[in-house]
Amino acid sequence: MEDARKSDKSEQHLEMGDVNKPNGILKPSQESNGNGALVFEDLEHQPSSWLDKTLSKSQASTGHFITKYRVMLKVAFLVLLNLGAWAFFIACYVHYSNELQSPGLELCDGFGSLIALFSIIYFFLIYFLIIKRFFGKWFERRIWSKVEAFLSFLWQFGWFRWVFSIGLLAGIGVFLYFDTQGSPERLISLLGLGILLLLGFVFSSSPGRIKWRTVITGLLIQFVFGLLFIRWDSGRLALQCFSDKVATFLSYGIDGANFTFGHLLVREEQVFAFSTLPVIFFFSMLVEVLFFWGALQWFCLKLGQLLRTATGTTVCESVIAVGNVFLGNTESLLLIKPYLPILTPSELHVLMGSGFATVSGTILAAYIGFGASPAHLVTASVMSAPAAICYCKLLMPETKRSLTAVDNIQPVTSSDQSVLAAATRGATNGIALVLNIIANLVAFISFIAFINGVLGYCGSLLGYEGFNLEWMFGKFFIPLCWVMGVPWEECENVGALIGLKTVVNEFVAYQRMGEMKDQGLLSPRSELIATYSLCGFTNPASAAIMIGAISAMAPDQREPLSSLAVRAFFAGCGICFMTACIAGLLMPEGSFG
Repeated sequence: MEDARKSDKSEQHLEMGDVNKPNGILKPSQESNGNGALVFEDLEHQPSSWLDKTLSKSQASTGHFITKYRVMLKVAFLVLLNLGAWAFFIACYVHYSNELQSPGLELCDGFGSLIALFSIIYFFLIYFLIIKRFFGKWFERRIWSKVEAFLSFLWQFGWFRWVFSIGLLAGIGVFLYFDTQGSPERLISLLGLGILLLLGFVFSSSPGRIKWRTVITGLLIQFVFGLLFIRWDSGRLALQCFSDKVATFLSYGIDGANFTFGHLLVREEQVFAFSTLPVIFFFSMLVEVLFFWGALQWFCLKLGQLLRTATGTTVCESVIAVGNVFLGNTESLLLIKPYLPILTPSELHVLMGSGFATVSGTILAAYIGFGASPAHLVTASVMSAPAAICYCKLLMPETKRSLTAVDNIQPVTSSDQSVLAAATRGATNGIALVLNIIANLVAFISFIAFINGVLGYCGSLLGYEGFNLEWMFGKFFIPLCWVMGVPWEECENVGALIGLKTVVNEFVAYQRMGEMKDQGLLSPRSELIATYSLCGFTNPASAAIMIGAISAMAPDQREPLSSLAVRAFFAGCGICFMTACIAGLLMPEGSFG
């Protein structure tokens, strides 16, 4: 019996591995790290063969060489990269000049687009590697700081503020007088802009605390953006080129959808859920990759600092206004997440208002799929950034001392460990966004159909067969549409779109706008104003999402949010309408599209 037990123990001991023998089946030492997790020892390995020793020595020497000459290798790599790029550029030039023999050079296509790309890249390289590196501190200390101090000194005098404001308004008035000689009906949009600003002042929480520098500068920047991208032919063509490139870039996502869902649903039938929404996966992946590299945060921070310098707002307000142009109203919160608990009510109002007034680049493809102009969508988002600063600070001026007034914001880093992990997470995050869009479309369109059915039934009993939500919204928003510049006979149609966007969401409104456009119910001018006035997240679902996101990140801000939500919602609507008024004021007749 004893021999049998010893034999069983010996066999069991051999199966489990001898903890004291190096040749046991298992290497031991599965030690605990104190939290119950096992920590495994690394197996030591000594190179034995000649090949193994040679490879180990070569790897060690290579690593030592790279570490020792890292700077030189980096310079050599950059030199080779630039030589390769310029060799490619010269080869393209030779091909263009000798074989193509084109009569002109288009900067948006072909070799012209390559010239524009090289110019942009090397402009930033020269600026950051030479100008800013060697002359940046000198310029900021000797010139820029003195200019800021001089302007701040002048702005302290009341007479200077009045002279500057009156001179600015006079210059804009003279420009509009000569610019609208052939189409005076465009000045109606100026009336709408004035009414919106007056309403903002009347319903301001603290009219006596309004910083008119912020309001006027924000409005001026919005007007300048309108001149650059709407009124100026070259600027409009440049933005059209950019939007075409964006649309082309987004169209590459259709290739993935075509492979996944098939040619019939994507290419031939062009079912919205299968041909347009899957592009969001592609763009969401790109956003996360740029966020991982830090490029997106850097870009938003730099533009935010420029906006802060011009308007006198805090860093958080400026960064969030710029970030909402490119990100969703919840994703952009990550840029200032550490500062959410200490924001003042006025700063929270800007944060929410700018989120309501802009749309993220992620879902531009969806609006384009409904027939909206890519150029006008991009312009509307860009113009809404300074308009958000202007109108939000008009409706709710700052009455407390801000804790983010200094330039102390740090870029937010991604939690991903690699580019592949960021890309995978970005594509996966698109699932929630796409499902949210689909769920809202199905639910709200069904709800609208139900309400229209009930209203239609009630109307038929009274002899009004066309009684529905669109009829009600169209009647209610007729005055607003007219003062924005919509022709009187089409105000009811555009009012119906604004009502759908405000009560339901912008997807339903853009879908209906595409149907009206196909039916010939909208003129080019009405389509332009409708595109700008609908370009925002001002709907109940987006409001709930934003409040929930801010409450989750900053629980202490829940009480201020409940009192600011309605005011910020109407601020977002007013910002969109301001942008539409400026678009209708500046866009000349015959230049729509």
